[in-house]
Amino acid sequence: MAVKISGIEKGSLAEKKKLCAGDTLVSINGNEINDVLDYRFYLNDSKLLLSVITEGGKHKLVKIHKDEFEDIGLEFETYLMDKQRSCKNKCVFCFIDQLPKGLRKSLYFKDDDSRLSFLFGNYITLTNLSDGEVQRIIKMHISPVNVSVHTMNPELRVKMMANPKAGEALKYLKMFADAGITLNTQLVLCPGINDGAELERSLNELAELYPAVQSIAAVPVGLSDHREGLYPLEPYNEKTAGEVIDIIDRFNEKFRQNHSEAIAYAADEFYLKAGRKMPAEEYYNGYPQLENGVGMWTLLKTEFEQALEECETTSVNRRVTAVTGKAAYPLIAELASEAEKKIKGLSVDVVAAENRLLGKMITVSGLLCGRDIAAALEGKQLGDEVIIPPNCLRSEGDMFLDDMTVEELEARLGVKVIQNGSSGSELLDAILGNN
Repeated sequence: MAVKISGIEKGSLAEKKKLCAGDTLVSINGNEINDVLDYRFYLNDSKLLLSVITEGGKHKLVKIHKDEFEDIGLEFETYLMDKQRSCKNKCVFCFIDQLPKGLRKSLYFKDDDSRLSFLFGNYITLTNLSDGEVQRIIKMHISPVNVSVHTMNPELRVKMMANPKAGEALKYLKMFADAGITLNTQLVLCPGINDGAELERSLNELAELYPAVQSIAAVPVGLSDHREGLYPLEPYNEKTAGEVIDIIDRFNEKFRQNHSEAIAYAADEFYLKAGRKMPAEEYYNGYPQLENGVGMWTLLKTEFEQALEECETTSVNRRVTAVTGKAAYPLIAELASEAEKKIKGLSVDVVAAENRLLGKMITVSGLLCGRDIAAALEGKQLGDEVIIPPNCLRSEGDMFLDDMTVEELEARLGVKVIQNGSSGSELLDAILGNN
């Protein structure tokens, strides 16, 4: 397979060698280029021989001498250079299966592409990998690899993922570990299925792969109101969430007897459901599982309070409304109150928006849609600006899950809408209008 070049960076080595958009890259140093993993890996040599087919169909060889890790300036239509690989599982807890009809098509795509794990930190189930692809990852020493494990019981994994290959694919974990590849793992827990004794088994077997396995995140299953015809699942409650935390705490205590750190973490949502205090910052060992909602509460609180302590602003004439999901409401309200106490003339109204699109059990801010926010705020005195969480917008930062744009929300509310940023200091800046 060869890949078409879509553009050439101005002033780059590729431009100096007269490579052009429309040319096709066949190989680098005799190694066929099929996707971004091949390209990035074979580009690291200082002496390159590119095999290229010009747009006119002429074959040519291009020699390039460069610094070892220097880019040469080729651009491609997509990061992957070919089609993204979709998931072949039918997991009993799959959130995409729980989306309502009528949303934009891209939201229903189930990703399970190892290349996106390398590029963006996406989690993969390993069921899409062939033995040859595993060997390629080992050869290129792509690390870390982020894996959705869910359970280390092969038979249970087959049942949970409705894929006969799901259990067998667990062998790749040891192959990666033996090759020195770092692994971050996650367990989406479903009450009565893969928690309890099965959770203990998964933690213990993943611990055997330490230090390759550097973190394990336990995440509660998310349940929307759109589960008609799907596997019957129950949400976690105060008791069952507390049991998960206790199992992880006991595991970590035992693990620390032989190692200097803990590697297993319960997501923040477990602590909220159990009504327990969030762990201190040192518990999280540098926050290796933030994207799984592990330690986000503690990190945001720590960053905000530090920024507030260092803030030189003592007074403002500003009133804003900050909207968030129900899960984060207590924290955002606490931080807003701390800011109001220190800074004279500041008023922050914090509003928890109910998720009407997906259901009351979905309480995270990242799944709020534009209509949810509008419904929560309409008719209120909103002040100078409305502050929204950035994770409720798609990556381009302009559109909610329901396709409402930020501009449309502004028109509906009659006030400017801004994002609060992803850190505590950025939240304080948004509250103070420093953006």
